[in-house]
Amino acid sequence: MNLSITERPREVRSVEVLLAEDNPGDVRLTREALKDSRVRVNLSVAVDGEEALAFMRRQGKYSGAPRPELVLLDLNMPKKDGREVLAEMRKDPNLVCIPVVVLTTSEAEEDIVSSYKFHANGYVTKPTYVDQFRVVVKAIEEFWMRVAKLPPHCGRHKQ
Repeated sequence: MNLSITERPREVRSVEVLLAEDNPGDVRLTREALKDSRVRVNLSVAVDGEEALAFMRRQGKYSGAPRPELVLLDLNMPKKDGREVLAEMRKDPNLVCIPVVVLTTSEAEEDIVSSYKFHANGYVTKPTYVDQFRVVVKAIEEFWMRVAKLPPHCGRHKQ
């Protein structure tokens, strides 16, 4: 007896995600929204731009860190902002292929344009209401972790 596509057991795989976010409330909401994911999400958090780059480059205390397969990037962070992080990622041959979704409060046209200029894969404005925030994170999860194909060499090669 053949199983239809909908009857086949779901493949359980994990996806390494880096959330570059300095707001503890947004970190908590993102964790909550991804908790019931149909895909196992290993969420790492960087609280500023320098930490995000060190994590992705596996430098210092992050030498054993997993390479993220997706980055959720806030633009307004301390030390290095998300714009600088994105620009550096796109110049680094080891990070250039990692998909980046900008997840920020900014609705400024110049932020949207500059994010896409530096090859962000998406730009999402954070909603102000908790329930809407969860819906947005679930939509990102649904598309990037269930629909889109992530580059197989990102997050899996050694530096």
